[in-house]
Amino acid sequence: QRHVKHLERLAEGYGEFRQSIGLAPQNRVVEVFANLETGTWTITVTLPDGITCLVASGQNFERIDADPEPAGDNL
Repeated sequence: QRHVKHLERLAEGYGEFRQSIGLAPQNRVVEVFANLETGTWTITVTLPDGITCLVASGQNFERIDADPEPAGDNL
């Protein structure tokens, strides 16, 4: 329920919606929220017990939809 309140606050207050989600060690959920028009962004981590922590926020978010480049010197 706390997580839902954070989502509502980001959406209503900043126009930020989830852009990506991933699972970190110890079953922590990492999410990136952003407003694609204004460029504001927020990163949160949700712990297994449901507590959500704001980790970072900023400006100039940019979505990159390009294919990932291969690692190393293989050309």
